[in-house]
Amino acid sequence: MSTRIAIVGGVRTPFAKAGGKLAGWQADDLGAFAVKELLARLRLPVARIDELVAGNVAQPIDAANVARVIALKAGLPDDLIASTVHRNCASGMEAVTTAAMKIRAGEARALVCVGTESMSNIPLIVNREMTALYAQVARAKSAWGRLAPWFGLRPRHLNPIIGVQSGLTDPVCGLNMGQTAEILAREFAVSRAEQDAFALVSHQRAVAARARLAEEIVPIPLPKGAGMMEDDDGPRDGQDLAALAKLKPYFDRAAGTVTVGNACPLTDGAAAVLVCDEDLAREFNLPITGYLTAHAYAALDGRRMGLGPVHAVAKLEQRAGLRLADFDLVELNEAFAAQAIACLRGFASPDYAKRFGLDHALGEIDPARVNVNGGAIALGHPVGATGLRLVITILHELRRRGLRRGLATLCIGGGQGAALALEAP
Repeated sequence: MSTRIAIVGGVRTPFAKAGGKLAGWQADDLGAFAVKELLARLRLPVARIDELVAGNVAQPIDAANVARVIALKAGLPDDLIASTVHRNCASGMEAVTTAAMKIRAGEARALVCVGTESMSNIPLIVNREMTALYAQVARAKSAWGRLAPWFGLRPRHLNPIIGVQSGLTDPVCGLNMGQTAEILAREFAVSRAEQDAFALVSHQRAVAARARLAEEIVPIPLPKGAGMMEDDDGPRDGQDLAALAKLKPYFDRAAGTVTVGNACPLTDGAAAVLVCDEDLAREFNLPITGYLTAHAYAALDGRRMGLGPVHAVAKLEQRAGLRLADFDLVELNEAFAAQAIACLRGFASPDYAKRFGLDHALGEIDPARVNVNGGAIALGHPVGATGLRLVITILHELRRRGLRRGLATLCIGGGQGAALALEAP
């Protein structure tokens, strides 16, 4: 059996701004839409699927082990095992690399891999004081005992813990993700004007790529029969620098440069692929979208988590002998324009490369080869799905352009980075 890892198919839902069109769907619903369409296109006997692996960050409270819920909602049989993986922003990639490792270990031959997130449905949580009040009421033995605690209710009891805010804050360094981007903007001298210009290009490319991106998007029904959603709703026609320049810094209001315009939005969406050994793909005449040839994860100071791609690419070079110059296209996730630009400068810096024991810079990347269809600033960043979206998008684009190698890389909240080396069939 060949252990060359084939990535087959590759679809995703439209990406929608959180609180918007897809807010009525949970992460498991979105994942099930993507899986149903993937399997309908492949026509692989479900008996040949060994497992479904799903990457998800927020972990819905009403869908424990969301992978299993997705599998069943997608119509897969009761006896199919399913597991959920979590590596923050790289959770969708983690699903793919987990599948690859299982195939190489001989534990499986074909796995459905999913990345899914409904950031709209990350809950508000009652605080500890309110929780204690509820507990006091629940323990009461009499009607008066159940009533009396409510006389102690104060406005502070009603201050919720905002789940998405907590999730986007590093509990060790105490910084939220936008604050880490501000650190990189200062350390790599990334100006506000550069960030806004980068964001503008993301929107322009995404708008121009709508027809191309449609090849990877499966239209899905809107909740409550309100029609269909067919396209991402983040890319803005007519976006200009003047509008971006009017926005105030969001994370450091006094002296910052990161705004809601040069950062990715909170987003809902899901993606799915089949990962299998090449022999099985050939046996069933499956449409191979590409191959995973190598991957690396790396860790670093959480305050500079945005540089995770630089660390992961350095590890990929040391592990697989692949240089940045070997890749025809690059998908570098745009959590923030400041972070993406800092990565490009880190790649090109001989001094930064020394910390990896290298005597050369990782390499400069021609901006024309990076995020050619726009990135997360325009398309959005549903954190559990983005890693897989990068893989799908770059493989489709390699095919369209007749190119060979692609690099998909992203930063990971908490201080990690991921890099996947991919090849066209």
